[in-house]
Amino acid sequence: MWSIAIAFGSLFFFQTGSEQALALYKQHQYARAAQAFEQLVNTGGGTGETWLLLGQSYFLSGQYPKAIPWLEKATAGGGARATECSYMLATAYLLTQQPDKAAAAFADVFGFSRDSAAGHLVAGQMMIRSELLDYAEVQIHIALTLSSHIPQAHFELGVIALARADIDTGIAEFQREIDLNPSFAMAYYRLGDAWSRREQWDKAIPPLQRSIWLNPSYSGPYILLGKAYLKKEDLTNAEGILRRAVQMDAGNRSAHYLLGQTLIREGHSEEGKKFLDRSLELGAGPVQ
Repeated sequence: MWSIAIAFGSLFFFQTGSEQALALYKQHQYARAAQAFEQLVNTGGGTGETWLLLGQSYFLSGQYPKAIPWLEKATAGGGARATECSYMLATAYLLTQQPDKAAAAFADVFGFSRDSAAGHLVAGQMMIRSELLDYAEVQIHIALTLSSHIPQAHFELGVIALARADIDTGIAEFQREIDLNPSFAMAYYRLGDAWSRREQWDKAIPPLQRSIWLNPSYSGPYILLGKAYLKKEDLTNAEGILRRAVQMDAGNRSAHYLLGQTLIREGHSEEGKKFLDRSLELGAGPVQ
């Protein structure tokens, strides 16, 4: 009878502890939730779902080294949330300066073999998103070593180059991407962007036009193309393109500012001032 009472008391503790930990988690009190889940696990309670919630709680409270072992256990256990868990684990590896493990985990997230060109490429792209350019560059070069014609690898190297203000390398990489992947609108856009940074407007205009023709639903090339026409004093084309940009992206400060400048130069001062005022309402900082 005494042993039954002890067992019942333990079960009650696990149920109560689990409920309290889950309540803290749902209240976004992740540091406290992690402590509660850890206590539950250390006393023999919990399941694979508890490991996941413990890892998530540490992750969401910024305690990445503590999150990793529990996310590893949860990932190894599989289940419906294995992909989500692998993503958090990959990010935690990145944030703790473990790029090789991060690359392997990102390959798992996207369902690629860890030693494949595709796996290394997506790992590099995710590292660029985290602004870890040195790590990203290594992964993308590995991808190109494994498959020299893999799409978007040269594009990502161009993105890295522009982030480092290495415009010559960026131009070369975007052109290589276009040679391999001629219908990739973003490569033309970023090539036009690179030439714009050099203020070589005649070279910027053709790739920006091609980007729009390939993907007319993205506002970025319209804004840069309008700027290029404005710089060349081709005000009619600048106005038309920039009006389209404002229509597509009503919250874009650069589009409003450039259109306001264009209209003022055309002699439409009152309307131009409205767009300049609107650009100020949309926020401070440099325009494109």
